[in-house]
Amino acid sequence: MALFFVVLLGLLSIISTLLIVVFSGKMIPYTNASGQVLPGSLAEKSWVTINGVEMGMIIKSRDIKKPVLLFVHGGPGMPEYWLNESHPAQLDELFTVVWWDQRGAGLSYDNKISAETMTTAQLVADTIAVTKYLCQRFRQDKIHLMGHSFGTYLAIQAAVQAPQLYHAYIGVAQSVNLALSEELAYEWLLEYYRDDKKNRLQLEKFPYGTAAYERIRDRVMHEAGIGTTHKMYSVVSGIFIAVMKHREYTLKEKFQLWQGKAFSQSSTLNEEFRQANLSDLITRLDLPVLFFSGAYDYTVNHHLSEIFLEDIKAPQKHFYLFEDSAHSPIFEEPEAVLKILKALIA
Repeated sequence: MALFFVVLLGLLSIISTLLIVVFSGKMIPYTNASGQVLPGSLAEKSWVTINGVEMGMIIKSRDIKKPVLLFVHGGPGMPEYWLNESHPAQLDELFTVVWWDQRGAGLSYDNKISAETMTTAQLVADTIAVTKYLCQRFRQDKIHLMGHSFGTYLAIQAAVQAPQLYHAYIGVAQSVNLALSEELAYEWLLEYYRDDKKNRLQLEKFPYGTAAYERIRDRVMHEAGIGTTHKMYSVVSGIFIAVMKHREYTLKEKFQLWQGKAFSQSSTLNEEFRQANLSDLITRLDLPVLFFSGAYDYTVNHHLSEIFLEDIKAPQKHFYLFEDSAHSPIFEEPEAVLKILKALIA
């Protein structure tokens, strides 16, 4: 038995060493056919002190003269840059894209961050502060703001508070009322699994609102095609393994991603998000507004997003429904998304 554990520890040590060597976390630059780095391009992982906390971000640009787009990720606490490896969003065709990891998440995770600072008000303030940093760094008066899922909860509030900093607000899977959205998703799942005895019984045994339901939620949603993407049927292969094999994260950064997710989802921020109803808080935006939703999205109910936008007053607004997408149309139908965004910045 002792020999077994010695061998096991040895194998784990070798595997860990290989992972550290293979996954150095070095950013992959933009290169031409000769392998030379494209002039004016940028592929950077950096950290900046924002409101007293060192925050990480990945910046990708084929040409840093392009308009800046700040991407506010979902979760809480779930960065999304890694998803580009299997589902390239291609946003860098049009923008200098900033994949910012929010306070307490991913590259910005630090166990010294006070849980008391993990609030909606603080993260909205962080979003605005990051925006001001980007405007200064890239010498642009305004940038474009895109939120996804939980990130829309923060980003739309930043757009309300500081519209002068943004050309437009783009909400991807725009959250409105999470509690109602989750209830509707549960009802949809019951109907979807009507003839699937095993999953139907589990859903009936563990109804919405229970801790047991939360443990099976992601699995049954992804298997039904209403999760992260319409064709991502497994959380393990689609998310966990995809993160762990990503070449531009170090092993430490990969573990930080999971630590940050757990930290963020146990915070006051998450409770505030789960209880919020943005339709009671936001009725006006003083900038152009675009909502992108997937027809198969029940992670964030697309019907609620559309109704929300109908009631918002804005100089320009448009709701786009992507017929082949679930929760992430920018990753699922990038060509269609880019066509819309190209017209936006023309």
